[in-house]
Amino acid sequence: MTESQEKIMEILRILNKQEKAIGAKVIADELIDKGYELGERAVRYHMQILDERGFTEREGYSGRKITELGKLELERGLAYDQVDFIFSKFDEMIYQANFNQSTKTGNVIVNSSTFLKEDKNEIIQIIKEVFQDGLAVSPFVELRKKKFDEREDVSIKTICATTIDGIFLKNGIPSLLSYGGLLKIKDNIPQKFTELISYKGTSITPLDAFIADEMTSVIDVVKNGSGIIPANFRVIPSKSDERAKKLLKKLANVGINGVISIGKDGEKVLGVPVPNGSIGIAIIGGVTPLCAAKEVGHNINIKLSESVAEFEGMKHIFSKKHSLFNNNLLKSSLKKPKNQKITFLLNKAYNFLQNVDFNIETHEGKLISNVSYINKRDLDESIEIMKNAYKKSKNYICPYYKVINDLNDVNIKENQVGIATVCSLSVDGVLINNGVMSIPKYGGLLEIGNKPLFLELISYNGSSLDPHEIFIFKNMVSINKNETKKILASLKEIPVIARKQSKEILDEISKIGFPIYKIGKPREIIYNAKVHSYNCGIVAGSGLNSIAAIKEEGIDVKVKAVQGTITLDEMEIM
Repeated sequence: MTESQEKIMEILRILNKQEKAIGAKVIADELIDKGYELGERAVRYHMQILDERGFTEREGYSGRKITELGKLELERGLAYDQVDFIFSKFDEMIYQANFNQSTKTGNVIVNSSTFLKEDKNEIIQIIKEVFQDGLAVSPFVELRKKKFDEREDVSIKTICATTIDGIFLKNGIPSLLSYGGLLKIKDNIPQKFTELISYKGTSITPLDAFIADEMTSVIDVVKNGSGIIPANFRVIPSKSDERAKKLLKKLANVGINGVISIGKDGEKVLGVPVPNGSIGIAIIGGVTPLCAAKEVGHNINIKLSESVAEFEGMKHIFSKKHSLFNNNLLKSSLKKPKNQKITFLLNKAYNFLQNVDFNIETHEGKLISNVSYINKRDLDESIEIMKNAYKKSKNYICPYYKVINDLNDVNIKENQVGIATVCSLSVDGVLINNGVMSIPKYGGLLEIGNKPLFLELISYNGSSLDPHEIFIFKNMVSINKNETKKILASLKEIPVIARKQSKEILDEISKIGFPIYKIGKPREIIYNAKVHSYNCGIVAGSGLNSIAAIKEEGIDVKVKAVQGTITLDEMEIM
């Protein structure tokens, strides 16, 4: 990407944050704050380019605003840049969060969600119940009507947990936002994080990855005291322990809290390891009440950590104010739950890679498998969908599969069967088994067209869940459609010196159906994804593409990536 392209994307980001048209001077001032020395004249030149491409449009003498095409370009534009941008975006908002607990004034970070006006009463009733049980950061919200074409929606802003990181910073406590994830609750007691994604190394906000259908069960926590809720995790210096606790107490008194657990120096918190000299703090996700409404079938568009807002403009969600935190459903436990440990995917993957002994000449030996589970009655239709998807996209889908009826498989429930496919991590295993160090870097969502582009990337290092599972859960994959396809792919890194040998190996496994899309050159930005300077990138298709095709047709599928080993001779070919 050229410097000019970087500036153009940054201008689009600035415009996208505005609700009205703005002029070149405002844009130039914001660009300077972001480190781009661009005068008004230069901004006008770049804006002319954006106008010509249809990404922006002039609105009278007010300036320009971003178009829907511009928003799409921003969304799909620079995945590798977005990986860095997400963390930087949080840093920027944390800096802007200047709430003063003494005066109850200043900026807080907010999540913005919208839903249909006709659903308002029912949704508000649900989220009030969740707020009342303390499953939120704050009871202060902002409700507004929002016009969208001929439809009237309701917009609700809730306070995001990262507001607390900003308040820490303003009080001289550095807070490192580390993970967003899913937290298991049992009998009203927080147990452990079941899934985590690092804020570094992802193009999608971590909590956004986990608010897909069937991933949270906030309603179950409210009704039964057990379930899964979204939460995030940060670390602060252990020296600031007492100061932080006093500050959190003051914040709770004015209606900002949501703290689930605070550890001790170097102590693991809810399964998350913490380095010596630091303490970990887990805080509930600010969108938790909205997740509850989503779980019961309401169509809600949730955007996390969207912007900052003035606290003074927010109102208590209950007409008769009461303390949110005197009625906190979650309780602490003196007894630590057993086996508090979360395994990150990369560590799990490297251990599985040791089992790969596939011979590229004889085609014998073990590979890594995924296993996905469906109802038995859907098996014939699912196999037919997989075969049709393969016929249409042979270059992108691995043709091997196996139906599993093994009752010893603990994941197979009554009336279910498993479908095993070859995991794309097998490619890393084959390379390593042949003396080439291959590092699984990203799992991504790849748009196929004249110019293939990664739309989303999630690092294997720092995620407990296979990124491809997330994209399937969120219904982001489109394989069966005739228009532009969005498929699952992974990016690997190999040393430059091993490129020739790797190409020979990958050419061999391509011949038997392993989808290898591209072998990059040194320092090449490959399909919009970046590798380290002295490495080359390899893009391979995911073994879950055929499974994603099944879910795309409305069949209920439970996906489990990186589950075991399998050999080709026990598999069928589509």
